[in-house]
Amino acid sequence: MKKIKALLIATAALFAFTTLNCEAQTIGYVNYKDVESNYEYAKSAYKEIDTKYLELQQFLMDKEKQYKNIDSPINKKNFEEQVQKDFKAKSEEFDKLKLKRAQEVENNILQATKAVAADKKIDVVLDYRVIFTGGVDLSQDVINYLNSGKFKPINK
Repeated sequence: MKKIKALLIATAALFAFTTLNCEAQTIGYVNYKDVESNYEYAKSAYKEIDTKYLELQQFLMDKEKQYKNIDSPINKKNFEEQVQKDFKAKSEEFDKLKLKRAQEVENNILQATKAVAADKKIDVVLDYRVIFTGGVDLSQDVINYLNSGKFKPINK
């Protein structure tokens, strides 16, 4: 019985000692929208998406003009079916591009944030909206790292 009590006391003391010696984690935060809007690759990716969207709109406008010049109802119906097929294919291609670029931007920002945090010995990085006070703002450091040329983008 005395051995069990001594073992329990020793275990409790060991637990208390290790708890007191734990270092507090350093917390950083990032404003994702700010990083995204100042990241050159993101700007070019979103510009590419906008261009493709405008091309898709132009495609529809051109087809509408062509449709107005068709006289026969049968030809109009065939034209509509063909345009629907073409538009669906172009729309799916656009959606894939949009998703791919958004994922690339997000992955690049995440990897850059990890690298900056490791360099600055930050243990935890949160979104700036969950920080009321304290912490280290890494947003500008992440932007600088992304745009510096040191960061190699992940293109999947």
